[in-house]
Amino acid sequence: MVSVRIPWLVSAVFRGVVWRIPTSNKELFLTFDDGPVPEVTPWVLDELARYGAKATFFCIGQNCAAHPELLERIQREGHTVGDHTWDHPRGRRTPFRSYLRNTVRGEHATGSRLFRPPYGSLTWQQYRALRKRYQVILWDVLSADYDQRISGPQCWDRVKRGTKRGSIIVFHDSLKAEKNLRYTLPRALEYFAAQGFRFRALATDPRA
Repeated sequence: MVSVRIPWLVSAVFRGVVWRIPTSNKELFLTFDDGPVPEVTPWVLDELARYGAKATFFCIGQNCAAHPELLERIQREGHTVGDHTWDHPRGRRTPFRSYLRNTVRGEHATGSRLFRPPYGSLTWQQYRALRKRYQVILWDVLSADYDQRISGPQCWDRVKRGTKRGSIIVFHDSLKAEKNLRYTLPRALEYFAAQGFRFRALATDPRA
């Protein structure tokens, strides 16, 4: 996951995946993967609240089990929760049935059928099975906040350059991403709010 945008060929093959939200309105869809964790998620929620922003949190099931109070707060404050599997396996390196079981276990922990595969990695067989039960959500803008090789300013530049109306932007409320996230998220909220954008959570079925 190194490019800001997803190649056209990939989106053509995985039809039915949501990459961005078609809209003429000035709306953006912030998403946060890999939480919730007490060191980062509460800060993210506080930053979102400062701007009246809503977002979607693709949560790891075992983190939800460990920190149910954070899952409850995310929901209480009007954000959407999605399934990011139970323990973050990489699709292309995980046997088919094992991956499906991991995803269902994540669903039970999050209560959601919005699904984002860790690393954006799925085999065609996995996707074909999962799409019968889940709405798969990917992205059109990847912040790469988790990448230790880039700085906060570089992370922010990726987001600023790549974002347009209806963009689904990926951040991570994780310890690994914390440094770049703390630099980039406040700037993104301030900049895009000043441009007249609203920050919305994904609907249960964003295709509707």
